[in-house]
Amino acid sequence: MSEPELGPEDLKIVALARSASARVGSAEGAAVRDETGRTYAAATVALPSLRLSALALAVAMAVSSGATALEAAALVSNGPGPDAADLAAVRDIGADAMIIDARPDGSVRRILRP
Repeated sequence: MSEPELGPEDLKIVALARSASARVGSAEGAAVRDETGRTYAAATVALPSLRLSALALAVAMAVSSGATALEAAALVSNGPGPDAADLAAVRDIGADAMIIDARPDGSVRRILRP
């Protein structure tokens, strides 16, 4: 699946991930979409006493808001993409969720499926 094959809702979470990153000048931004279509966007948190990846935080926001499943997730970064912990967080409540790994300009690097 390439970027043109992504649906509007998938492109929306990529855009939300980009804006979350840009809003705070973070190297990573992420967004997830839950089973009802609600979206949650986050940027990496790097405090002296707290470190959370953007994707882990977006998943946590969804769960703390009552989401019981994820349909899709997007990570925007210059890095190698989601690490094992990020993938596990998404899979905890989104076993079938598509994960979009994108560059900061929004272009899709790859699509990860279970």
